Amino acid sequence: MSASFRSTAAQLSYGIVGLGLMGGSLAKAFRASIVNACGAQGRIFACDRSAAVLVQAQTEGVIDGGWQPEAVHEMLALCDVVYICLYPQATRQFLLDNASFFKETAIITDIAGVKSIVADGLSGVFASGADFIPGHPMAGSEKEGYAHSSAQIFYGRNYILMPQPENSPAHIAFLKNLVTEIGFSRIIETSVETHDRKIAFTSQLCHVIASALVASAEDCHITEFGGGSYEDLTRIAMINAPLWTELFLENRDMLLSQIDAFRAELDSLSGYIKSGDAEQLMNALENVRERRSAMNRLETSA
Repeated sequence: MSASFRSTAAQLSYGIVGLGLMGGSLAKAFRASIVNACGAQGRIFACDRSAAVLVQAQTEGVIDGGWQPEAVHEMLALCDVVYICLYPQATRQFLLDNASFFKETAIITDIAGVKSIVADGLSGVFASGADFIPGHPMAGSEKEGYAHSSAQIFYGRNYILMPQPENSPAHIAFLKNLVTEIGFSRIIETSVETHDRKIAFTSQLCHVIASALVASAEDCHITEFGGGSYEDLTRIAMINAPLWTELFLENRDMLLSQIDAFRAELDSLSGYIKSGDAEQLMNALENVRERRSAMNRLETSA
């Protein structure tokens, strides 16, 4: 990243709404990779409903100031860049409720795992000139809360941006540089619709499968017979139930389509096993191996 970008970014004020796992990790990453790294005068602010979390983050030197929700407009007036780290419905409501409080020309983005509900119909909402660019950092943990936040969770991960027609090209470029600076290795630009369809497969379907796999276990001693496969497949079943309920339901059409496609493949494998058709089963498994190898090659070349 260029020295000029680092110098500019280090002078700005960053606001984070929701200081949980992701919000806390972003604050720590901005502190370590941008503000402290350049020794400049940039500041990091946060809004959270937990006063204790705000005090902890400020005591640790992660943030420079904290506000609770009823006073968030005071924070927004100070911030050049704002990250909204809330659930999808709450993200949209926050944008609508606070559209007039953002600093003029502020860059606003989010981390919500479903985008249609967040982004649809927001064009023209920010009369001040603030710019909302939908985003989704593909990083996280099965653990929750600020206590488990870490700047390292972003290293080598993908970041999805969904630029809107009204977005400033300069703001999009700034956001790309910003997320690269804190560790993301690949940035994908796409539409809101494509995001929700792809994420239904790569994220939401995986959580559905992991949840069903845990629920179908004959007892809780099953891990005594594990060799790693079950553990790897079900790590994400340590699920934040309120969040994932919202994600599943807000993206239900896309997710149900992916579940149907998965069920069809499962039925095919089940049929080969039931009939003892070794040739068809072997062909299917070889095709899967080759397809996954092709995915690996694409990942490596990206």
